Amino acid sequence: MKNIFKSLIILSVFIFSACDLTEKPYGFYSESNFYKTANDAESALRYAYGAMTYIEYSRSIFFLGDMPTEEMTTKSDAGVDNRNLNEWNVANFNTNGTLEHFFQYSYVGINRANAVIKNVPDGEFDQSYKDQFLGEAHFLRAYNYFSLVRNFGLVPIHSTVVETLEQTNSPLAQDLDEVYDLIISDCETSINYLKNTVYSTPKIGRVDRVAAEALLAKVYLYIASAKENNVLLYGAMNKNVDDMYSKAAHYANEVMTKQSTYGFEDNLIDLYDVENARGKEKIFIMGMDRSGVEEGEYSKISKMFIPYMEGAKVYLKQGDENKYIPTHDGWEEYQTEIDFYNSFAPADKRKTQLIVDKVYNEDGSLKASWPDNGVKYPFSRKYIDPQFIADKTSTRPYLIRYSDIALVYAEAAGPTAESYNLVNYIRNRAGLGNLQPNLNKADFREKIYEERKYEMAFEGDRMYDIRRWNRISGIPETAGLSAEQSTFYPIPQAEIDLNNSINK
Repeated sequence: MKNIFKSLIILSVFIFSACDLTEKPYGFYSESNFYKTANDAESALRYAYGAMTYIEYSRSIFFLGDMPTEEMTTKSDAGVDNRNLNEWNVANFNTNGTLEHFFQYSYVGINRANAVIKNVPDGEFDQSYKDQFLGEAHFLRAYNYFSLVRNFGLVPIHSTVVETLEQTNSPLAQDLDEVYDLIISDCETSINYLKNTVYSTPKIGRVDRVAAEALLAKVYLYIASAKENNVLLYGAMNKNVDDMYSKAAHYANEVMTKQSTYGFEDNLIDLYDVENARGKEKIFIMGMDRSGVEEGEYSKISKMFIPYMEGAKVYLKQGDENKYIPTHDGWEEYQTEIDFYNSFAPADKRKTQLIVDKVYNEDGSLKASWPDNGVKYPFSRKYIDPQFIADKTSTRPYLIRYSDIALVYAEAAGPTAESYNLVNYIRNRAGLGNLQPNLNKADFREKIYEERKYEMAFEGDRMYDIRRWNRISGIPETAGLSAEQSTFYPIPQAEIDLNNSINK
């Protein structure tokens, strides 16, 4: 069977190139008859966003971002590719289907964004719409390359539309500077195009200027800490660590001070309420809804976190309230590591309210509990939809969240008064006391690293903090692996076979 990426590229070539056809099929769009109106261009942009909702990509957010860390494990009969990721069986990584799909769909998203970037300027519609669509497309290209470089290191660069099979044969970037310079440039371009675009309320599955600033803050922090910690390839980057930290703090501060739409939620339950998808913490959230027809349009992410429980429908307590909401049972694919669960402070609401160890009947009576009474493991309830329709839910990955950027600012800026205020707000919301005062910069950043572990748990983020702090060797399953084996995943062999310019 031909590689799926090659098939998708062929499809993209068919859609986006001007083919010489005697008869064009009904509904066929080429560059000569598409992008003429704002609606056309917006459809193409939504198509670019849509690459992220493929189940092979959306589930990989957790398989790559949480599964290989101390946060999660998986069931013994899970798919072999995901067991290999969980167990760090690096000998099988180059043919790992989960890695291959993540790599492929990232490039599908890049190619679709490139098509928007190429064609929108010539559209016959108002410039304000062009600026909006171009800003979002540059953001998407940057986001996908940031996802790729953090996982695979040096990757091929496609800054124009791939319209022929020959154009898929791009070589690997010469160094990380080449990849990150494109990401930074795209973020800056996105900010410029979207300078007047900040949504009055967050939009599900779309981005504005704040999202571009937030992404750029994350990018600069990643470079700064990875270079400071001498992560493989990052140590050789032509970037100044202090300058990268300064720019990370600057753009995070832009997010926090130059707009009024986004901010902290007052309590954790509201933050993760599926009906609060337009809540002020949601800077970028994936667009899925239970009303969709096919998976990807709707989500089954909740099924991945929840264990199987007899009776199918159970109820969860709503924080400190005497209120219970229903949920379905699950497939127990994303299982909380017990040592991680036990590492939370006992009073931390991110444990007591957001990780479930008891389930109830509709009347509030106890139905089952962990560890000995029917709940196999404590499970994350960040992805719960009480209005589920069979397996269809509106649970969505949180791709960029306000609290994440507040912690980015604190880590980048160091122990300033504002940094302490931000971290203490997050800790106090979780029911914890203030962070120890008067820490030096190194110790303060260490505390932020620790705080992120609990605040960002089960959101596909932990692995990247571990990578940029050069602490993969602290994961027990990586014992005996070299830096070359553990710092980056290998380019999938299927892609190497298709790309004659990759010499690995």
